[in-house]
Amino acid sequence: MFASLHSTMRRSCQVFAPLLVSAAAALLTACNEPQRCVDETGREADPKFCANLPLDGSATAAGNTSNNGGYYGANGIWVPHYYRFYYGGSSNGFVSGGSYAPDPSTSYSIVGTSRGGFGSSFSGEGARGGEAGE
Repeated sequence: MFASLHSTMRRSCQVFAPLLVSAAAALLTACNEPQRCVDETGREADPKFCANLPLDGSATAAGNTSNNGGYYGANGIWVPHYYRFYYGGSSNGFVSGGSYAPDPSTSYSIVGTSRGGFGSSFSGEGARGGEAGE
């Protein structure tokens, strides 16, 4: 009886171990995709501009003169940039290959630099990236 039980346990461990390893690898590759703050042109921006936005990508924020989130046009009128989150993909200054809507099965890390250093990591609704002011 014990020999049969031992043989069955050994076979189930031999099957279970590779499944556990592949599940862990899948979880690690799905974790911490980049989440970037971008302006209306897709240019990566300082996370401080997206600091008060909801993490679900449902809103934008307008820059203002106090946070240098825009520019003065040729006619001297202030033109704000509009900021929002971009999920996944890659960036060489401009984002590509991702989406403006997060994948609910993926966790994201806010990337970019601000006065406090690199962005914060989160999974869910609990964290914000960047700082409110410089």
